[in-house]
Amino acid sequence: MDTEFSPLVYTQLSSDGTPISVRSYPAQGVAHGSVVIGGAMGVRQDYYAPFAQWLSARGWQVCTFDYRGMGDSRPSGGLKGFQADLHDWVRDYEAVIDHAKACLPAQPLYLLGHSLGAQLPGLLGNTHKVAGMLSVAAGSGYWRENAPQLKRIVPYFWYFLVPVATRLFGYFPGRRLRKVGDLPAGVMMQWRSWCLHPNYSVGAEGEAVRQRYASVRFPVTALSIADDELMTLRGTHSLINLYENAQREVHRIVPSDLAVHRIGHFGPFRSEQESKLWPRMADWLAGLAVPRAV
Repeated sequence: MDTEFSPLVYTQLSSDGTPISVRSYPAQGVAHGSVVIGGAMGVRQDYYAPFAQWLSARGWQVCTFDYRGMGDSRPSGGLKGFQADLHDWVRDYEAVIDHAKACLPAQPLYLLGHSLGAQLPGLLGNTHKVAGMLSVAAGSGYWRENAPQLKRIVPYFWYFLVPVATRLFGYFPGRRLRKVGDLPAGVMMQWRSWCLHPNYSVGAEGEAVRQRYASVRFPVTALSIADDELMTLRGTHSLINLYENAQREVHRIVPSDLAVHRIGHFGPFRSEQESKLWPRMADWLAGLAVPRAV
């Protein structure tokens, strides 16, 4: 790992005034552009710190953040009764994009979406500020397209555990249950409706959301991890195809091709990938700026 440095830590207000915790890693040397990392469901921004530092050392301004109700954006009074849904998380994403773009207005801004972080950009209202997205280990989330080991348990999860626990506690107590993490009730129940619909977010939310995804014009490159314990290649294609009018491509990442035993859903951002997958991810980010044949 390159020499570590402390990121700039600040609070960014979402469009409705909700404070969002953000960490900014300034580009070292001449800046190529900005990267906003949209995290997976229940994953704190801390998890992406090693990769963010590594990327910033290679000339990228990188921003990470915690959606409202998670990590450092969790309210001091706790999550019981805290009002937030996935549309609110989209507003948080937008606010971080706005800030990152304002810091480097003349340089391109890219999204690096991990799982949920590659699903939400179809709902963004400021996609004109985005030059491209690298999707990592992301799929539609529809439960019948989940990986086999997950698909066996999700009916119990969605039809019993989630509704019962969320109603009982006033939020989803994922930390206590060792499932996903603590999440606002509105987020969890809306995500449940997405995951139970064959067309995921577009199917659950309706025509207006389908049109939002269809309005995306920035290129999308998706990485499907062969040993992902949550997402499948089929699910990745289902998600990426929601961005129907964007240039898009899918790459399959096989652990043996990188001379590693395992990667999995969360492995792409672990430090052991510094000399393996991270350079390839940086190349794919840079490649988003290269025009492709239609």
